[in-house]
Amino acid sequence: MLPNPQGLYHPENEHDNCGAGFICSLKGKRTNDIIHKALDILVKLEHRGAVSADGKTGDGAGILIDIPHDFLTDVLSFKLPEPQKYALGMVFLPQKLNQRTHCIEIFEEELARQDLAIIGWRDVPTNYDVIGRIAAQTLPNIKQVFVKDATGKLTEDQLNTKAYIARKRAEHRVFGSKMSQSTYFYLPSFSTRTVIYKGLLMPEDIEGFYNPPNVTSISFANERLGGSHTETRLRNPDVIKNQYLDALRWPKDEQQLEIC
Repeated sequence: MLPNPQGLYHPENEHDNCGAGFICSLKGKRTNDIIHKALDILVKLEHRGAVSADGKTGDGAGILIDIPHDFLTDVLSFKLPEPQKYALGMVFLPQKLNQRTHCIEIFEEELARQDLAIIGWRDVPTNYDVIGRIAAQTLPNIKQVFVKDATGKLTEDQLNTKAYIARKRAEHRVFGSKMSQSTYFYLPSFSTRTVIYKGLLMPEDIEGFYNPPNVTSISFANERLGGSHTETRLRNPDVIKNQYLDALRWPKDEQQLEIC
């Protein structure tokens, strides 16, 4: 029971809060110490989030890190431009192959409309064994897309702007379609500088699910970092309901659970 309105206080202004932590190198030096500390921060913020009835599905956790250029250069089958000359998008896609293909086609059309050329796609390695039963029911297909300026004339800011426009136009087209898994399509991040790894995971499972690259100069860790891309987040009756409506969204349907 909240107190009655009095003085400058009003109960309508009460808000639940997520848990967040930020760590960086003041010299911009990339080390594995920073990401390990960020993951440790995330685990210590577990009390800020809710847990589903399966004991393993959280209401969202994630970390933001530098784009791991050197790591990607080693693992990709295609060549990347110099850092900040390309944008990396983390892409959540439908489970159904035909709908996934359609989403990719729409997204690539919007990229071309913004004069952005696709360098390549990468399947993000994940470990399904660590996620909860409820989260697994709406787990998206997770890929990364790499794009560059097709004209050779854009500044980094212009590249980021065009990437954002292509992302939002593609999302609106897909969300407005009649695909049964349209809400699975979502880009947690699309940037020349950073990438976000997140999902409906317990904080301690981010590392086990994604095994993210372990070198960065900056990291932002967030518990209650909503994982879904639908506006019906946190409607699953099995989940402890948080009143906090997060702004960072893992897909789910109307019956399920839910950086930019």
